[in-house]
Amino acid sequence: MSEDWGHFDEDLERARVAWLYFIGGQTQQEIAQRMNITRLKVNKIIGQVRESGSVQVNVSLPLTDCIELAEKVSARYGLVDAVVVPDLDDYLEQKRVIGEAAGSLASDLIEGRDMGVGIGSGRTLSFAVRSLRARPKSESWVVGLTGGVTSGSATNTFEVATAFARALDVECHYLTAPIYCANPESRNALLLNDELTDVLARTEIADIGIVSCGALAQDTSLTQIRVVKDNLDAVLKSGAVGEFMGWFLDARGQAIDHFLNDSIIALPPDKLKLKPISVLVSGGIRKIPIIRAILRAGYVNRLVTNEGVARALLQGPR
Repeated sequence: MSEDWGHFDEDLERARVAWLYFIGGQTQQEIAQRMNITRLKVNKIIGQVRESGSVQVNVSLPLTDCIELAEKVSARYGLVDAVVVPDLDDYLEQKRVIGEAAGSLASDLIEGRDMGVGIGSGRTLSFAVRSLRARPKSESWVVGLTGGVTSGSATNTFEVATAFARALDVECHYLTAPIYCANPESRNALLLNDELTDVLARTEIADIGIVSCGALAQDTSLTQIRVVKDNLDAVLKSGAVGEFMGWFLDARGQAIDHFLNDSIIALPPDKLKLKPISVLVSGGIRKIPIIRAILRAGYVNRLVTNEGVARALLQGPR
């Protein structure tokens, strides 16, 4: 974890406590439960903020705007929680900051628990491992929520899930199949394999799902898969605004009618929706349509994103 991130993490926690207490009107106990920290720590932060003179008419701490945006997005889309990080000009740095914020959030959710942790793929999620500091109970495990792509990279679901499992010091399970089969018949044939169906069942019973999403641009890892590349125009004409765990969704968050959605090896979004904890980790302006679609459909109950996306989500119809 970088030193800069350590300072950012502390500022984020202080700003969140201050905003919820002084502006949001929540009690110290409510804040402690919401943020999964002790009431004593909440009390200590509030005292420090008071003594520092940071509280006037408004909370004048760094990131307060982000905290307020997160609260508004949560309220608009019925989320349990949201984290909004500052906008950065550098595309990769933006992914890093979002990912590390997600790692910090995940740590609070996983710490000390006996959990099945479902992990998606993508560069943003690969950065989350840097700030993952949780120690779950030894019976916990990690499972990849999607099949993989044929070319290896640090953003492949296999690598991301492995990195999470190592950081948490628990066992890992993989959907050892391509994310897309050639056709629905090929998918059905693969699912005759008992070990694969056992792992698919594990994706459903995982307590938490940490996932990302993608725009349908020509330069993404998913759109470079041959079967996707060959059908991308048809997918777009069918109304898809992006992909979510490999599923192609329309603006309402519904899976489009295309054979790729019938040929996929991945947890269905409706199954993610049933999990007690589901976190969407994604940002960047070109992902706004798919992020909005996912939130509209209610597939996740937590969001980690950047300011520009959060502001866009608050504009126009829900």
